[in-house]
Amino acid sequence: MEKTDIRSLTLECLQKRLEELGEKSFRAKQIFSWLHARQCESFDEMTDISKTLRSKLAEEFRISNLKIVEVFRSSEDNTTKYLFDIGNNTIIESVFMQYEYGNAVCVSSQAGCRMGCSFCASTVDGLERNLLAGEIADQIYKIHKDTGQRISNIVIMGSGEPLDNYDNVIDFLNIINSDKGLGIGMRHITLSTCGLVDKIYQLMELRLQITLAISLHAPNDEIRQRLMPIAKRYSITEVIKAAKTYADVTKRRVTYEYSLIKGINDSRENAGELASRLHGSMCHVNLIPVNDVKESGYVRSSEDNIRAFASVLEDNSIEVTVRRRLGSDINAACGQLRKRYKDNEVL
Repeated sequence: MEKTDIRSLTLECLQKRLEELGEKSFRAKQIFSWLHARQCESFDEMTDISKTLRSKLAEEFRISNLKIVEVFRSSEDNTTKYLFDIGNNTIIESVFMQYEYGNAVCVSSQAGCRMGCSFCASTVDGLERNLLAGEIADQIYKIHKDTGQRISNIVIMGSGEPLDNYDNVIDFLNIINSDKGLGIGMRHITLSTCGLVDKIYQLMELRLQITLAISLHAPNDEIRQRLMPIAKRYSITEVIKAAKTYADVTKRRVTYEYSLIKGINDSRENAGELASRLHGSMCHVNLIPVNDVKESGYVRSSEDNIRAFASVLEDNSIEVTVRRRLGSDINAACGQLRKRYKDNEVL
């Protein structure tokens, strides 16, 4: 039987497991600190834990330990893209980004994705598997060790749909937020979803102070269903209602992600329809010039169309930004580099 990944256990779960092994629960805080604050990679590194307990831990558990496959540093900005092997040559990717307000890491929550969004490279080959909480956290730890830089912000927006891996992602949030680990505040964490409405309501009940980002990408069901298969399950009205309720309950502004695709969803009329749907919402719209994915044939909007679209939203009192394209020379957008690696285009 495969051993449990001890890095994936929340502090409370670790305490229970140690008690089951006949150990004092206070040891859990020491071990948790080694795993997440000191980011150890083996039980032998836990020097203030007795050899007997370390041996017992090694018999019962393993420690998730991602392997860096490739590192790509942008010559245009300070963005760095990482490809990790999580075992059995299963590849995921993460991005390290530097901003004026601090350093951020965009992590993957799944290897691949089953959501099928037509403009996203992450989903082209489908879902390989969910990541464990410890594997999500270890992306941050490995990047921290490689860069020597403090990580202050996390975006769960790499490959995968976080709410499709709900339990592991919630455990990750509790682990990364713990003051016995990195202690990254919930307000410094953004979770992006394509709109799994039932899971949004489930997340809302936790009253976490994370930022919820909704991948909307269309002003109506007709266009959204062309772009995103999930739109056939949940209407745009249901998604926006869930997001508005989430904002009302958590008192946290929701971000709507909107990828601008030439001739598909980038007209002034599209912008006007979007504005009418979001009217009165506690929200922010993040416009994203779509990245070229050869399988889709989509082309990014012109700068004129991008500015015009943003202008319509602003005229309707909706806060909007146009996402800066970081690491475009290293294919830093979700799934692009992983896809090229899997296709043997990156060696």
